[in-house]
Amino acid sequence: MEPKQALEEKLAELEAKIRETEKRLPAHSVKPQIMTELFELEDKYEAVSNQLRTLKAKPRDSEADN
Repeated sequence: MEPKQALEEKLAELEAKIRETEKRLPAHSVKPQIMTELFELEDKYEAVSNQLRTLKAKPRDSEADN
């Protein structure tokens, strides 16, 4: 599997986990554990997104040789 594809799959997985965690948020009296989990997932999502953006910005070896 290509690194780009792996990162895209990881992003999709994190998006699903974030949505699921958000569904568990009560309207009132949010538990700190849930908020911590949500913040950690969002941080991971941002990190993977940045990795993917960096990977897309780099020219491929074959393109750089041309």
